[in-house]
Amino acid sequence: MTKKVSFKLPAEFVADAASGILVGEFNDWNPEEGVYLQKQEDGSMVAELALTAGKTYEYRYLLSDGRWVNDNNATKFSDVYGNAVENCIVAVPETLKRAAEAKPKVVKEPKEQSIVVSDDLTKIEGLNKKVESLLIKENIKTYKDLAKATIKKLQLILDGAGSKFSIINPATWPKQAKLAAAAKWEELNKWHEELKQLK
Repeated sequence: MTKKVSFKLPAEFVADAASGILVGEFNDWNPEEGVYLQKQEDGSMVAELALTAGKTYEYRYLLSDGRWVNDNNATKFSDVYGNAVENCIVAVPETLKRAAEAKPKVVKEPKEQSIVVSDDLTKIEGLNKKVESLLIKENIKTYKDLAKATIKKLQLILDGAGSKFSIINPATWPKQAKLAAAAKWEELNKWHEELKQLK
């Protein structure tokens, strides 16, 4: 993995040089493959290079006036062709991949469960409190739930509760519940009157 490293040669080292290149172990000290330096308004020269993370490189600057110069970074001596040459050294830091992996995972707070408020199902003609309890046990708690329930399912719930409930006819409950869910109370009350007259 590579990491971008910035190099800067201060103006006092640049002096009157018009341009310069960065050479080092990363390009086999070959001036032809040198990285060109960009001259800044303050007279300094800068370059940016992608280097392998975790490695150390020696480098120097070659200026257009023929001078090999170092910046004021940490330096070390190395024996080049029998001559003691002082080179700059840059240590490219390791990537922080492991540290990133070690970060504790953010545990998302569970979303608050929406509380379903039960409707008064006894407002449905033919449905009393005991029947309402049976429906609630089957997760039929609101007018919308009841409106979606099939007559077959409702009859099975009633049949399963015993003979007292199996004689109840739930045929109109889903339609009544649909009107109640839409708050069409006037229309529902009118239908209740009609149902009472049929008894």
